[in-house]
Amino acid sequence: LYFVLPNIACAERVADDLLLARLEDRRVRFLARRGTDLGKLREANVWQKTDLVHGAEVGMIVGGLGGFSLGLMVVLTPPDGVEMQLITILICALIGALFGAWSASLIGASTPNTRLRHFQADIDEGRILMIVDAPAERIEEIRDLVLLRHPEAHGGSVEPTMPAFP
Repeated sequence: LYFVLPNIACAERVADDLLLARLEDRRVRFLARRGTDLGKLREANVWQKTDLVHGAEVGMIVGGLGGFSLGLMVVLTPPDGVEMQLITILICALIGALFGAWSASLIGASTPNTRLRHFQADIDEGRILMIVDAPAERIEEIRDLVLLRHPEAHGGSVEPTMPAFP
């Protein structure tokens, strides 16, 4: 769940209400403009602030496909006097996927999270983004709690946790 809060004081009140509602402190993170002191609030971690995960996923796919293609080429056109096994394709695909995930995650770690792009204007204006990692069965309860007790909070949008395709 994502909520935009006007200031630190409001964010602290919302965090306290979530604790009273028995939502663990580790499930609530905050993201503010660079240089903002969040005080006792937990700052969003590198996984939430950057595109590290997305970069690794894309790199794994592209690297795996590249490694598969290279392995297929090596098996179909082996060097003279060398007989290549089909396992070469799998090994090349695995090495390519690992290398792709590693290299793309380095780039993703220095890139802001694309999922949070539409909140960037609010963050730049000094508002606080609250990210709540709520259990699926409590999403509606937590959204209602925050929006009813804190009308100054905006949002309550949910990030899907399951991919759109199997």
